[in-house]
Amino acid sequence: MFKAIYINKDDQDYTAQITELDESVLPDEDVLIAVEYSTLNYKDALGITGKSPVVRQFPMVAGIDLAGTVLESRSDRFSAGDKVLVNGWGLGEQYWGGLAQKARINADFVQQMPAGLTGKHAMAVGTAGYTAMLCVMALESQGVTPDKGEVLVTGANGGVGTTAIAILANLGYDVVASTGRLEQADTLKALGAKEVIDRATLSEPGRPLAKERWAGVVDSVGSHTLANACAATQSEGAVAACGLAQGMDFPATVAPFILRGVKLMGINSVTQTLAVREKAWARVIKDLPESSLSTITKKVTLAEALEVAPQFLSGQVQGRIVVDVNA
Repeated sequence: MFKAIYINKDDQDYTAQITELDESVLPDEDVLIAVEYSTLNYKDALGITGKSPVVRQFPMVAGIDLAGTVLESRSDRFSAGDKVLVNGWGLGEQYWGGLAQKARINADFVQQMPAGLTGKHAMAVGTAGYTAMLCVMALESQGVTPDKGEVLVTGANGGVGTTAIAILANLGYDVVASTGRLEQADTLKALGAKEVIDRATLSEPGRPLAKERWAGVVDSVGSHTLANACAATQSEGAVAACGLAQGMDFPATVAPFILRGVKLMGINSVTQTLAVREKAWARVIKDLPESSLSTITKKVTLAEALEVAPQFLSGQVQGRIVVDVNA
């Protein structure tokens, strides 16, 4: 038997609760993993609360990330005792996920834990930090370097935002953080933000083109915020978009793209190739050490994760939540 955050739905009720399950009910997949740590992301909170239809089938075990040890494997790529990592791939949505003490996962979704990375560190980073790293790598691919000027990070108090600030600051960029929680400005500056601005300066309808300011942008907000960020990006600058906290709409014009050559890049963290994942996680070890996350990481139990999930949706969670599934 093992414990899991188990989501179910019938005609009247949507429930998410700690449930003891028998190993025999796990999906028939290649790799059986004893999970050590998971994490909470915004998508996990949506799935647990049922506030958005992210769960595609029921019943479902929540959790889009996990780190643990292989118990059994039908794949030649893994052996019992291997330390492994899984993030994305529809876990917690289409496939049973990592907020559980055991998981049976498709071998194509599993990667070896990189040398120098622990399970706890990997889950402090989680999908949010991995996505932030993909954003930074995308900006770099377009020639955004620290000498080009300021980089804007929107949604700065969220998981992507906080980790993006830490990565960029460690790389020597001048980071400007946009947030609706200005009372957390000192924490963002401790992570490395040079300046903290009110999200209200970006979240309302703006002009098609604004004064050039940003060499690059990491945006997890979307809607007017993304449109205004693009409008104020420097000529030949780049914007990496990975979220929709404000909305899915994009009320912009083509002006920044055809008059300034601004590059807008969408970041898909869910189904990246193993090669891209390995490159991103190798960069995590170097550019996002565990010490950089210590002030914004909180460890909780499975039961506490159920209590924390609704707080994500009301903007009460800052930084990263690591879930010790065996505590």
